[in-house]
Amino acid sequence: MTRHGYRKIEDLPETIPVFPLTGALLFPRWSLPLNIFEPRYLNMIDDAMSGSRLIGMVQPATKDRRNPQLAGVGCAGRLTSYSETDDGRYLISLTGICRFNVRQELDIQTPYRQVAADWAPFAADLQEPDLSNLPDRDELAKALRKYVATHAMDVDWDAVETAPIETLVHALAAGCPFAAMEKQALLEAETVAARCRALITLLDMDAGGDDSSTLQ
Repeated sequence: MTRHGYRKIEDLPETIPVFPLTGALLFPRWSLPLNIFEPRYLNMIDDAMSGSRLIGMVQPATKDRRNPQLAGVGCAGRLTSYSETDDGRYLISLTGICRFNVRQELDIQTPYRQVAADWAPFAADLQEPDLSNLPDRDELAKALRKYVATHAMDVDWDAVETAPIETLVHALAAGCPFAAMEKQALLEAETVAARCRALITLLDMDAGGDDSSTLQ
């Protein structure tokens, strides 16, 4: 099998623990480092390490801090790096495996939330990425230059010119301070090319420094 043993959606579990976190994007084939310190999520990591090692990253759809509604689409990642600090925190990395629709939140006893995941709409995430019909890299770089001119961001321009395009798109989508709705639109883009086009649109829209702009 490929991709840590997940070749088809039938290889993925029907239910998955989820970590709601605004602005934290996980994409297939992308690595997300996390600093875990809340007791319920420490519990979640312990259970994941002894089980499937899969955790779903989902953005909250509301601002209720205790029990926010979940966005409809998240991305599951496999725990691929783990260490514990002297003060009891976990430093982990998730490697993105496949996106999912939140079909239903489960009524469970664990302190962390769990959902029934519908993987079928994103089965292509388990295959090699479709990199056809991508916008020109120069078009993306041009939009990025306009964006950083009005935002305090450090950019490795050598990486912009040389990094694999999927890596570049995901790094910018995850790292740029877009609004939660805009980040969700990037996550839900069907292909890498669609995500790249949406990213260029967002960079152009936000180049004027208007934090209220959204991608419809």
